[in-house]
Amino acid sequence: MNIKLSQKQIGQRITELRKMKGLSQEGLAKSVKISRPSLAQIELGHRGVNIFELQQLSLVLNFSLDDFMSKNFSVSQDVEDKAEAKSEKTDERISVPTLQVKKFKNVLLYILERCAGKPNVGETVLYKLLYFSDFNYYELYEEHLTGAKYRKLPYGPVPQKLDTIIGQMMEKGMIQRIKTEYYDKMQTRYIPLAKADLTELKASEKEVIDKVIEQMSDWSASAISSYSHKDMPWLASKEGEEINYELVFYRDAPFSVRNYGDEFEEQ
Repeated sequence: MNIKLSQKQIGQRITELRKMKGLSQEGLAKSVKISRPSLAQIELGHRGVNIFELQQLSLVLNFSLDDFMSKNFSVSQDVEDKAEAKSEKTDERISVPTLQVKKFKNVLLYILERCAGKPNVGETVLYKLLYFSDFNYYELYEEHLTGAKYRKLPYGPVPQKLDTIIGQMMEKGMIQRIKTEYYDKMQTRYIPLAKADLTELKASEKEVIDKVIEQMSDWSASAISSYSHKDMPWLASKEGEEINYELVFYRDAPFSVRNYGDEFEEQ
């Protein structure tokens, strides 16, 4: 007997079948002609699956729609365990970030041009604006904006090698570091002394940065830190370790910036 399944139940069943077949998310997504982030959202139960997609999944994963929708649907645990071990070898990071120093410097300068005059924008807020610009862009386009690697630290995600880059920019007279008092606390701030080269930024990159600035640049350091601590990439990472960009595809609202519900890709 068929039953009405929730999105979460459908996602769980698809995950079980995929692992039983030893397929990675990337491999199954290509076969079904949807994006891998969309498949991740389906498996988590965060995105619905239409009948066409379900038919494609049934062909690739070799299941009957009647069986799939039935109350007694099950996958052999023994087979699943073996397949999961195989899948763990194939479910590797798709894109390894490589720091583009020139791009990073121009993104930093652009954010400072827009925000340095705001009294709340010290180091803490600046680091979070960089983080959300990088990770939001990756979620939307599956490409790295600056390629910066971020580490999970107690006060939130911090880009690695930032001190070195800022030191270089200060030596070349591109930025100035100052100390100011803000609400009875000493605050480290950066003032831009050079213009960002906007030819280094694609229109899509600038658009993502602008949206992050519009949303968060007026937030206090405590507010933006608290917000970043609820973002899935930070939550799912271990203290002191590098934050995996791939975790953006497991975001919930209000952090997710991609509309997974309307996606269908021809590949």
